[in-house]
Amino acid sequence: MNYQLFGQTGLNVSQIALGTGNFGTGWGYGSSPEDAKLVLDAYLDVGGNFIDTADVYQFGQSEQILGDLLQGIRHEVVLATKFSDGASLNTNQLHKGNSRKAMLYSVEQSLRRLKTDYIDLYWVHHPDNVTPSEEILRGLEDLARAGKILYAGLSNFPAWRLSRAATIAELKNTVPIAAAQFQHSLVCREPEADLIPASQALGLGMVTWSPLGGGMLTGKYRKGEKGREEGFGGKVFQQENSIQRTAILDAVLSIANELNVSADQVAIAWAGTHGTIPIIGPKSLQQAKSNLGAIDVVLSPDQIQLLDSVSQITTSDQKRLPILNIDVKHKAIIA
Repeated sequence: MNYQLFGQTGLNVSQIALGTGNFGTGWGYGSSPEDAKLVLDAYLDVGGNFIDTADVYQFGQSEQILGDLLQGIRHEVVLATKFSDGASLNTNQLHKGNSRKAMLYSVEQSLRRLKTDYIDLYWVHHPDNVTPSEEILRGLEDLARAGKILYAGLSNFPAWRLSRAATIAELKNTVPIAAAQFQHSLVCREPEADLIPASQALGLGMVTWSPLGGGMLTGKYRKGEKGREEGFGGKVFQQENSIQRTAILDAVLSIANELNVSADQVAIAWAGTHGTIPIIGPKSLQQAKSNLGAIDVVLSPDQIQLLDSVSQITTSDQKRLPILNIDVKHKAIIA
C-alpha cells in the first residue's frame, strides 16, 4: 500500500480507504460482524489505515461493529465518520440536519458506538439546505476545541458551497475544512469539472465514493448477479443503460484481460489517478481481496487515455445544478 499526505494536514493516509457501509445488516443487505472482521483484517494486512463510516450506515451497526473491531488498534488508523441523517428511521427531527444541536448529539452518539474518545475526521454527510455555513463551522470548531474531533470535512457538497465554507473557515480562523468527499468513477466524472479543481485549489484532501459505480464496473451484472442492483433498494447503483456505459465497461474488461487482473481493480486504479483516495466498500472477504488488488495495478498512459476517452462527459450528460439556495425567511443565501 502506498501512502500520501492528506491535503494540507500532516496525515499520511493509504491510497485506498475502506468504506464500511456494508458492516451490519440493519438495511437488510450487508455483512455479519464475523465477515466484517475478515474484510477489516484483509485491509489492515496490506497496510490500509483510512477507515470511513457514518452514523446512518446500517442504522448505527457499522459504527458499533467498528468500535468492537478496533479495540486495541484504534490509534493506528485514521477513523472518519459522518452525521446529518441520524442512526435510525425515527430519528428525532432535532437530531437531523447540520445544526449545532444535531451535530453535538450525533458526535456523542458516534463516539459511544465507536468506543473511542475522539474522531480523526468528522464529515458533514450532506448539506441540509437550511443550516448556514457559519453555523456548521462554529459547531465543528466547538467539537475540535473540545477534543472530540481532529479534522473536519464536507461530503457531497457542491463545489461553490465547499469553496465558500473553506474560505469562511480560513477567514474566521476556525477549524479548517480539511477534506471533501464526493462520488467519482468512470461513470460519474462530473466532479472533474468543479469539485476536483476546487479541492486542489483549496488544498483539500479528496476522498471519492463508489469507484465501481455500485458494482457496474465489475461486469458482474452482465453475468446475472444482483448485488447493489437489488441491495440497498437499488440505491448507489449505476445501470449499464447507455451506449457509452457499455463502451466504458467493454474498455475496462479489455484492459483487465490485457493485464490479467479483475475489472474492479482496473476501475479502482483509474479512480486513483486523479489525486483522490477511492473508498472501497466490500461486503465479503473475496470482494475485499479483489478490490485491494488494485494497489498493484499500474495502468499505462495508453490505457488511461482509452478510459478517459471512452468515459468523456458529453454535453447531454451534464447535470444542471441549482446555482443558489435561497432562505426566503431569513433573506439570505444558504451556503
